[in-house]
Amino acid sequence: MHPMLNIAIRAARKAGNLIAKNYENPESVETSQKGSNDFVTNVDREAEQAIIEIIRKSYPKHTIITEESGELLGEDHDIQWVIDPLDGTTNFIKRLPHFSVSIAVRIKGRTEVAVVYDPMRNELFSAVRGQGAQLNDYRLRGSNARDLDGAVLATGFPFKAKQHSAAYMNMLTKLFVPCADFRRTGSAALDLAYVAAGRVDGFFEIGLKPWDFLAGELIAREAGAIVSDFTGNHGYLQTGNIVAGNPRVVRALLAEIRSELTDALKR
Repeated sequence: MHPMLNIAIRAARKAGNLIAKNYENPESVETSQKGSNDFVTNVDREAEQAIIEIIRKSYPKHTIITEESGELLGEDHDIQWVIDPLDGTTNFIKRLPHFSVSIAVRIKGRTEVAVVYDPMRNELFSAVRGQGAQLNDYRLRGSNARDLDGAVLATGFPFKAKQHSAAYMNMLTKLFVPCADFRRTGSAALDLAYVAAGRVDGFFEIGLKPWDFLAGELIAREAGAIVSDFTGNHGYLQTGNIVAGNPRVVRALLAEIRSELTDALKR
């Protein structure tokens, strides 16, 4: 096993256990708002600290980028751990049992190791670049859907970027005609892992942050998916506008939404 994967799994499991324990004990959860429709809890922060401690013990010089603490610069800038300690905080607050821990390791700008852990189902999705993707040690292969006919697409509403709401609703309307149905689960990291597992045929979302998707992106890719922005290019690292699925599904999805893209969504 890749040594950094080993540490990422250990950190994800420790954070996941902490999250699950607090889920069973809702009076221990303290919630605050850090932005419009953007919530954080003491559990996000405690889970993040647990992850940072495990990484720092093995790799004290690595840089760590987290959703809650920002960038913790290490001496080694070439290796970055990108962490979302609780992807799906709103689900967690509402006691809807669907959320995950997301950890990606980037070396010189390329994601090499990824872990997405669902503590409520004890499902650990993982990938190392060039070595395939796994769910609890079983190899993953994505959906073999040939087009959007019969396809189920995962998505997320742009609740932090409501200026895109009209364009997004138009995209939904356009896609709803050829595809079978949508799933809106509240955890982009798990949506991408589900693309890898073939549980959904494709995924698209507006305005994600790198910690939301970097781990899930590698897991999806290693299971045979492709990932692009809304124009079929690779600008999603900058914009967070992301589409994932097998090549045929992505091609069909991009063709459907093309006419609904505003200038802002074409970047």
